[in-house]
Amino acid sequence: MGSRSAAPPRETYRETVGRLASAQKKAAPGAPAYSIYVNRRVGRYLAAWAFRAGLTPNNVTAISAAGTFSGIILIAVLPLSWYAGVGIWLLLAVGYAFDSADGQVARLRGGGSLGGEWLDHVVDSLKIASLHLAVLVTMFLHLDLASPWLLLVPIGYSIVASVSFFAMILNDQLKRVHEQRTQSDVPRGRSTLIRSLLVIPTDYGFLCLIFVLLGAPVLFFVVYALMFVANAGHLLLASRKWFRDMSRLS
Repeated sequence: MGSRSAAPPRETYRETVGRLASAQKKAAPGAPAYSIYVNRRVGRYLAAWAFRAGLTPNNVTAISAAGTFSGIILIAVLPLSWYAGVGIWLLLAVGYAFDSADGQVARLRGGGSLGGEWLDHVVDSLKIASLHLAVLVTMFLHLDLASPWLLLVPIGYSIVASVSFFAMILNDQLKRVHEQRTQSDVPRGRSTLIRSLLVIPTDYGFLCLIFVLLGAPVLFFVVYALMFVANAGHLLLASRKWFRDMSRLS
């Protein structure tokens, strides 16, 4: 939890949003479109509200976790329907938006803490692994599968998503260590609109959206399986690049 940074006297909500926008971090290279153009903006408005309400970054992380894990539990236990799909999507999307907001609240308050960063990453890792296991449960309970081998799709997706998240976090940590040792910045690419659109299948926000299709189980599974294939392919290609990048740093 960072040190308290009080808002300027009589600062309006709009001014708080503007102050946050001016201090916004640059999007990570290769960040997908929904995360950049939708979730980050929604998170900014939520962060301004949370800051003005006196919430800490950890409070915002807790709100994010409550929405996300409520949605994940409903994936596993509710019968498949359009109503369930829309409700699950809303819970996951709200949780994701608050996940973007906690770091922005920390910047408004003057900086975050290592404890807050640790909590944020642990919640994210639990979310990424358990979401696909919830899909596994609902497939087993509610889908008439042509073959039990299809249950390997959410298991594989959980592995791919967990490894991808770990690799990205590790990349950032190793680059940070290298910069501290050498006192020089590691060159980083930049995010472009085309690049962001190409990696939409890897976007967690887009994954949340496809749960609306739970009312059409076969269509949901086809889209979900295609996203799994796309994410697995992206991990394979990205891993080669990441390994070369780390090898050059050493």
